[in-house]
This record gives sequence, structure tokens and C-alpha cells, in this order.
Amino acid sequence: MSDHSEHDWPVVESVAEYETGWYTGGYDEVRQPDATTKKYYWADLPPAVVVVAQDGDELVMIEQFRPAIRERCLELVAGIVENGETYAEAGARELEEETGFVPDSVTHVEEFWCSTGVLRHRRGIVYAEGLTAGNRKLDGNEFIDVTRVPIGEALARARDAPANDATIEGILLAQADGLL
Repeated sequence: MSDHSEHDWPVVESVAEYETGWYTGGYDEVRQPDATTKKYYWADLPPAVVVVAQDGDELVMIEQFRPAIRERCLELVAGIVENGETYAEAGARELEEETGFVPDSVTHVEEFWCSTGVLRHRRGIVYAEGLTAGNRKLDGNEFIDVTRVPIGEALARARDAPANDATIEGILLAQADGLL
């Protein structure tokens, strides 16, 4: 077996085939280590934040219908990071917009690439605590119910179908860092 770690995978051509206003989709034709070329398709999305929001011995979570999978999902608060925002700032903003809670503090937990086989998308996980009442500001396409889940049940509930990666990742990473 040969080691291809030193190959630089040059891009022969990069094509954006469509733009949705939310993300761009296209492909890069890449020269592989054996000198052949192949088109690798991608979707380029803005960075997103996921918020693990603790209030006492509960997590503040949301339930909403996800048209892409045609299922109602239990999730952690999440949203797009706007230009110039840190993950912590975006997390605090999204938490208030979606739940009406303002955090006293927001801690950056992790940042990573998602679904690297097809996405150009970064995700940040933040931990929020010290919640007080603020003003909920839902977008026109957000039909969200706020719910509370005991911390001891949160991972099991997140794993129930239809489970989603961001919620499971957020809970696991917060647990691993000793935050929950």
C-alpha cells in the first residue's frame, strides 16, 4: 500500500453550478495521486453554531418540523453565524431569537468541519448558562416549540429517532468537557 499523504491534489477546475442564496453547490475536478482526474462535488455553506443551553438541571431545547426529512425533531438551538460574529456571539443571539432566553455567559466548546466528503461547512459548539428572560424573535419560517429536558435524559432523548448529528455532538462534547 502506498502513502499518498504528500500528494497535493491540485484542482484542475472549480465550478460553482448553482447558488441558492443560502449555499453554493458545485464541484472541483482534482488530479488524484495516480494522475487521473475526478470531479468531487461539494456544497459550500456558511458556518453554524449549536448551543448547549443549561438552566439548572435541564437543557433548553427546541422542537421543530424539518421539511428536508419530513420529521419533527428535538434539537439544540442552532443557527448561522453572521459576518463578524464569533460562535459565542452567534450562539447568544440564536438562543434569544429561538427561545427568548439571554445567557449570562457563553463558552466556546469546539469548532470543526462537518461531512467533509461533500460539505464545506464549519460548525461551532457553545455552552450557555445563567439564562434570563429576553425577547423571542422567530424568523418567518421558524415554527419552534421550546422544551426543557433533564440533563440526565438529554443524550438518550437526542438519540431517539429522528436523531440529528448536531444535537448529539453538542451534548457529547459538553459532557466530555465536564460542563454537564
